Amino acid sequence: MPDNPLREIYRDEWLLAVHKPAGLLLHRSPIDRHETEFALQYARALNGGEHVYPVHRLDRPTSGLLLFARDPHTASLLGKSLMAGHFSKGYLALVRGWVAASGEIDHPLRDHSIDRRDKTTEQVLRQALTRYRCLAQTEIPLAIENFPSSRYSLLELNPVTGRKHQLRRHMQHISHPIIGDTNYGRTRHNHYFAQRFGSSRLMLAATSLRLPHPISGQDLVLQAAPDEDFIVRLGIFDSQDLALSGQQGIVGN
Repeated sequence: MPDNPLREIYRDEWLLAVHKPAGLLLHRSPIDRHETEFALQYARALNGGEHVYPVHRLDRPTSGLLLFARDPHTASLLGKSLMAGHFSKGYLALVRGWVAASGEIDHPLRDHSIDRRDKTTEQVLRQALTRYRCLAQTEIPLAIENFPSSRYSLLELNPVTGRKHQLRRHMQHISHPIIGDTNYGRTRHNHYFAQRFGSSRLMLAATSLRLPHPISGQDLVLQAAPDEDFIVRLGIFDSQDLALSGQQGIVGN
């Protein structure tokens, strides 16, 4: 097996938390049958070859904090806690345009079929709620679309519900799509960032997770700084703006 791409964040007798890089699938998918490397197998390697059980999921292009249970009983407890709404998740996202200082997006979303070719499955409309806070804004003197300059915001996103692609779809809904999002984003902005930084990636990172510990019941707060590939793109912001928002210690200069 190649070098393990996961970065261990936390471990105890019951839990294993890691940082997953962008582009790595959590587990096998009918859509990506050709893939042979998964976060699940790498987490198992970190666990001494023993089985681990994913508590939640991250989309393939999303990087960041991923939590596994180390035994089936703990996995069951965490699943019930997640369903009861006891988890609080935090993300960083770089989006197009200037976003309000704070707010929420209360917009229902239709279920996605696991197989996109499946046109027979009924798509149920479900409640979806996301809260956001703007951390920094910038404007660059470059006409990427139909304006003489281009504006961007760094956001903290907190999904209250857990619908598929919720954050990406909600940001598209309010016309502030996430940079690098090939499904819901803006092609010209995605191309600009790919050309400027030499690669493309979704600018969405899971950075925090708060939950009651499944055994002790005590409040557990996990944090994972974004990887270098994410951080380098935040060079479009003035370092002073990031410091004022309290993010400089997380994303660096």
